[in-house]
Amino acid sequence: MMSTLFLVILCLGVPSIVPTLDPTLDTEWQMWKMEYEKSYSLEEEARRRAVWEKNLKFIKHHNGENALGKNDYTMKMNAFGDMTDEEFKNMLVEFPVRTHNKGKTIWKRDVGDVVFPKFVDWRKKGYVNPVRKQGNCSSCWAFSAIGAIEAQVIWKIGKLTPLSVQNLMDCSKPQGNNGCLSGDTYNAFQYVLHNGGLEAEATYPYEGKEGPCRYNPKNSVADITGFVSLPESEDILKVAVATIGPISVGIDASHNSFRFYEKGIYHEPNCSSSSTSHGVLVVGYGFKGNEMDGKKYWTIKN
Repeated sequence: MMSTLFLVILCLGVPSIVPTLDPTLDTEWQMWKMEYEKSYSLEEEARRRAVWEKNLKFIKHHNGENALGKNDYTMKMNAFGDMTDEEFKNMLVEFPVRTHNKGKTIWKRDVGDVVFPKFVDWRKKGYVNPVRKQGNCSSCWAFSAIGAIEAQVIWKIGKLTPLSVQNLMDCSKPQGNNGCLSGDTYNAFQYVLHNGGLEAEATYPYEGKEGPCRYNPKNSVADITGFVSLPESEDILKVAVATIGPISVGIDASHNSFRFYEKGIYHEPNCSSSSTSHGVLVVGYGFKGNEMDGKKYWTIKN
């Protein structure tokens, strides 16, 4: 009798966990699935739809506040729309903040004594390759490092050459990187420095998954002679971007505001410098409006 009673209660409880969906969003949901080639089992679809609706509500609320002057950027639904916060955070990597090596500097004088350009954009100078998708692989650290090296190679060979992200993923494990699971730009630079070379995307194309190291020194098109970890200073970063080129950095990308960012000057009040989780490339800087308004920004390649 107890067993029968338990089963009855269990069956009655099932309908309560089925999410309530908004029928007015049916067309928008179907169009989103087609755009991003999403398909689910019957059991999975209702759950993913509920997550998508929650994220869509968050995006629309944020964009609605723009009319009130509360934000300087807009959000947009994208391929991450059916993922929970936890699932998205699991895609990110722990991006170590390296301690600056004292005694090593990129500038010999006090930063305050030097006047630098008010606007810098290395894209306009032809030093930045187009954005690529890393896919379902936590390889941001490799893309970040590659972007910095690509800009420096121009000084040597005179042209912008897409370098191999896959080369770094497959071959820098001895330095401490772990392919699609985790990595560190510092270790990536260590690999290129000690390996003495790096292949191009053309000879070692990106696969978005881990594989054995297939580096061929005969195909090497780039190398580095050294690198420096910068101190945690935006002034020093500005010096580096203005005088050296695109710089590899880590940011806190764990917030939904970043996940659905579309355009504008991104700002997250809960951003933490001690919680870097995504590798990107700083390719410039500037400000919006009047310089004294304080709306300064970094331009990043993500």
